[in-house]
Amino acid sequence: MKKWLTGLLALTLGVGLIGCAGKEQPNHTPGEASGEKVLLKFATWGNPAQLELYKGLTDAFTQEHPNIEVQIDTIPFADYQQKMSVLAAGQELPDIAWVSERMVPQFMANDILADVTDIVQDDAFDIADIIPSTLELFRQDEKLYGLPFSTPPSVVFYNEDLFKQAGLSTPNELAEKGEWTWETFEEAAKTIKTSAASSNVYGANFFRDWKTWIILASYSWSNGSGPFNPEMTEYTWNDQYGVETLDMLKRMMFTEGSHPKAGEQVNFESGQIGMIFDNYSFVSKAREIQNFKWSIAPMPSGSKGSVPMMGQAGYVLFKEGKHPEEAKELLKFLAGKEGVQKTSAFFVPPRQSVLNSDEFLSVEGNPDAGHIKQAVIDEMPKAVVQPGHIRWQNIDTEILTGFDELFAGRGEPQQIQDEVKSKVDALLSK
Repeated sequence: MKKWLTGLLALTLGVGLIGCAGKEQPNHTPGEASGEKVLLKFATWGNPAQLELYKGLTDAFTQEHPNIEVQIDTIPFADYQQKMSVLAAGQELPDIAWVSERMVPQFMANDILADVTDIVQDDAFDIADIIPSTLELFRQDEKLYGLPFSTPPSVVFYNEDLFKQAGLSTPNELAEKGEWTWETFEEAAKTIKTSAASSNVYGANFFRDWKTWIILASYSWSNGSGPFNPEMTEYTWNDQYGVETLDMLKRMMFTEGSHPKAGEQVNFESGQIGMIFDNYSFVSKAREIQNFKWSIAPMPSGSKGSVPMMGQAGYVLFKEGKHPEEAKELLKFLAGKEGVQKTSAFFVPPRQSVLNSDEFLSVEGNPDAGHIKQAVIDEMPKAVVQPGHIRWQNIDTEILTGFDELFAGRGEPQQIQDEVKSKVDALLSK
């Protein structure tokens, strides 16, 4: 899977990061040992609620380290990669930062990440508590270049009230009986639509923003296939399961009317959608829902069972950081048990002790703890990390163009997938 991710940011980071890797590193200034006041810069892309939580965490850290001040710099996720490129080129990278799974391999390739392997030897940090698989993204040549804080699989968020109004068993109930399949999913979406009192209610929506097509890969993964081959050298979504994916979407949008058409502005929070697919971290927004009862369930099963998509995010330090020792102390604080307990209000924790704790399962506004275990904890071992490539932005654009053809009724699924394959394979071969 790491091969899929390697090089993903070359388009946005390429020249800037490669250039900075060979430059002379700045002198590190003294910090806690001398009692000098230190300012640590911490880059994130978090939402306001998450930032408020991190403000509390960093305040707690600075109380323990009164000579250290932490400045949280928020960068919109859409701009994050490019911003890091600019900062790297100017040797102005922060001391500590969030990174997504797609960023890590390119950062490693450009040799800008700080080696934090010595944290493994810190008994108080208890790295054995971190689920081993969540560290693999950050390992290279037996060294560790970061620590995870979020490992969310995709889940189904569903409106329980709409299921009850339609006289349906919930996805959790069906999953317990081994009957939560893509067929029962589609049938439930159709029934919700036909039984709804309003024409503005839909059974399901696959797209958060009409660009998040990758979550539909779960259909193929659950049938033993996928949009790409394991080596990420060939687009394979023109096979049976890729065509069936588009057939399902076309049927739900244009025949059954159970899925909104492209561009329609309806969302789950309004109560107009029976089911959406999203990462578990959407729970922080779902907790604000007051007008209906909701919960989460596993992704539907195919012939090989259920296979969710896995996202991953972590903390890294940069080689050029001005205060490496202080930054490492903050890293250990945030990725330690106390820090992970706090951030588990929003993120699926990588620490085993927190994953099964009340701190994670019983956050106010959470769905039933049994449903979290069923949809998140039990599904994590099955998850597939979303793919990536050096030319991912171009590949993503070509695949979205194929979806646009489907949305506009300008092609049939097999034809569309064959055309996308010819364009994407050309990109993969460069």
